[in-house]
Amino acid sequence: MLPVLPIGLRAKVTILSLFLLCLPWLGYQYVWEMEKYLRLGQEKTLEGTTQALATALHERPKLFNSQASFLSQVQKGRDLYAYPLSGPIQLDGKLNDWQEYQHRMLRYGEEHVIYQADPNTPLTSEFTHMVGKFGRYLYAYFEVTDSDVVYRGKNTLRVDNNDHLAIATLAPDGQFRRYIVATTEDGWINAFELPLDPSQTTPVTPEVKIQGQWLKTDKGYNIELRIPLSMVGSKLGFSIYDVNRTPKRELVSIVGTSAIDTVDKLGTVLVPSPEIESIIKGMSHNSSRIWVVDKHGRVLAKSGDIRSTQSIWARSLSPINKESWWNKFTSEYLHPLYYKVLTKPPQDFVDSLQDSTQLDGSHIKQALSGKPGSTWRLTPDGRAVVLAAASPIWIDDQVMGVVIAEETTNGIRTLRNRALERLFNIILLVMGVGTLSLFLFASSISSRIRKLRDQAEKAIDSQGRVKASLQGSKDRDEIGDLSRSFANIVGRLAQYTHYLENMSSRLSHELRTPVAVVRSSLEHLSLKTHDQDTQKYLDRAQEGVNRLNMILNNMSEATRLEQSLSQAETSEFPINKVVSGCMQGYQYTYPEQAFDCDISPNTMLITGVPEYIAQLMDKLVANAMEFSLPDKAIKVSFQQDNKDAVLLISNHGPTLPDNMVEQIFESMVSIRSQQAQQKPHLGLGLYIARLITEFHGGTISARNFTDNSGVEFCVRLPLG
Repeated sequence: MLPVLPIGLRAKVTILSLFLLCLPWLGYQYVWEMEKYLRLGQEKTLEGTTQALATALHERPKLFNSQASFLSQVQKGRDLYAYPLSGPIQLDGKLNDWQEYQHRMLRYGEEHVIYQADPNTPLTSEFTHMVGKFGRYLYAYFEVTDSDVVYRGKNTLRVDNNDHLAIATLAPDGQFRRYIVATTEDGWINAFELPLDPSQTTPVTPEVKIQGQWLKTDKGYNIELRIPLSMVGSKLGFSIYDVNRTPKRELVSIVGTSAIDTVDKLGTVLVPSPEIESIIKGMSHNSSRIWVVDKHGRVLAKSGDIRSTQSIWARSLSPINKESWWNKFTSEYLHPLYYKVLTKPPQDFVDSLQDSTQLDGSHIKQALSGKPGSTWRLTPDGRAVVLAAASPIWIDDQVMGVVIAEETTNGIRTLRNRALERLFNIILLVMGVGTLSLFLFASSISSRIRKLRDQAEKAIDSQGRVKASLQGSKDRDEIGDLSRSFANIVGRLAQYTHYLENMSSRLSHELRTPVAVVRSSLEHLSLKTHDQDTQKYLDRAQEGVNRLNMILNNMSEATRLEQSLSQAETSEFPINKVVSGCMQGYQYTYPEQAFDCDISPNTMLITGVPEYIAQLMDKLVANAMEFSLPDKAIKVSFQQDNKDAVLLISNHGPTLPDNMVEQIFESMVSIRSQQAQQKPHLGLGLYIARLITEFHGGTISARNFTDNSGVEFCVRLPLG
């Protein structure tokens, strides 16, 4: 069986109040559910944004006709993407301005060979290429690896009998145009336009709108170009022609983005649409990042930054008055505690799509299938969650592109944190007030119960006597009812105890007259002569009457003592002389009984009545002699212990029952067996001893020897 811990009422209520700690958890779960609904609302809002933007782009084929949306798929390297440039490119052939775009450069080698005179010989010409857009120009660079750079002859009209760059495009006017960039030496270059007939390479016409720089390098040569966007159509191809120097300038290889001899073989080029950018910028969605991509996922336009903190969710938060003491307290002490659990939305995070030119994802695929879609993703650093929604752009019942809107959940998380901060503040306040109220309530109940316990313990002493009355509480509650019930019980117990304590005096008073009548009658009969049998019965009757008279005398003795104690006049006397004198008298009176006396010779003065002390000694010694073994001495000790005089009377013999140690000092309580009694005993001796002891302000007690060989009575009386 498990031990029961002594936990008080206040501790139990305090423990129960710990269940209030569930409130923050419930509040957190509630706010978490609200955050889910807010996220769902943000998702629907973002889908609505994309649908509104897509509506603005529906059935506007001119925005997409110039793109490669008609292709079933795009091919990397063949289909070009003009990356937005942060600034104009300085055409010096040194390629320094392209360094920040190195990760977008493509290498064209054996996989992009269009023609090779001898396929069994190693390729002698390769190049790295990229195109970009800034302003009204399309910029391109070519870093060509060629061990033998062959320039155009200064005295020849041919522009293709040397290393050169060929450009072909389907111009916005629908014409297939071809250009050649060749030079006689390093420096500023322009292009030459070839005849419209693809089979002809002459005559050529200078095209000064295509400008650039040719610079020879250790590995070959660099070409930087810019072409007006007005000259570039939806199809574009570049090819590097490698011509050998000896023996007669023959074409060795052609490496390019695509073949340029026919329109069908040209690759495509996608240039971010300024018209679409102007449309999405006009929507003023500063809190969202908007993408418009074609059906291949290539970015046509982009606007906004998801790292902006000016989202509609953040703007909806009311400003905090930091000047109030409560806000200072919460921000300095409570918020650091809260944010051990909560996470603050990051001010900065890694945006992997910041410079992306091609997007992919389940939401885009779903939008390309004709249905709006959305998805959640975690940033690469795991610090932010990004919501992306996509809606299709319809042209002639075909999906020609997708509008994508992206937002972080930082605004919602900020809202959630703000709600949790306020919720926790309120819960802490409620918990504090609630716990304090419960503690005070429990303390009040505990105090009242302890007070009732103390009153009950003081009302009845260890002998079961009622020493004081119990005052019932006036409170109209359960504890008040219990207090009044206790007061009623104690009152009735006091009446019953008083009845028992006075029963002996009433009995002695009521029985004395009939006993006297019987006794006088027997005395008259004894004066006459009777036969032997009659005389025997008269003697027995006389003996019985004598015993009955002795009982009445003992009962009267206790009654008289109680009455005399209430009227006794006290004086100061040396109690040691009284005790010593009593013991001398006992030794003379009972010579057959051995006494072992240890009485202090020091004078010990007490206030009381010496005759009562002698009567106390009579009762205790008589009790010891009655129960003492014949061959054992009665030990009597009387010493001073601090401010008390201590009388010890012990004898060897039967021990006291454990449950009678306190009760033997009550009236009419006896532990003698009826068979062992030779004369009547009403249990009044020790009762009288207790009355005398208490009259002198002392205490009396009894205990068995530790070896259960006898009993010792102890009387402790205050001196002086």
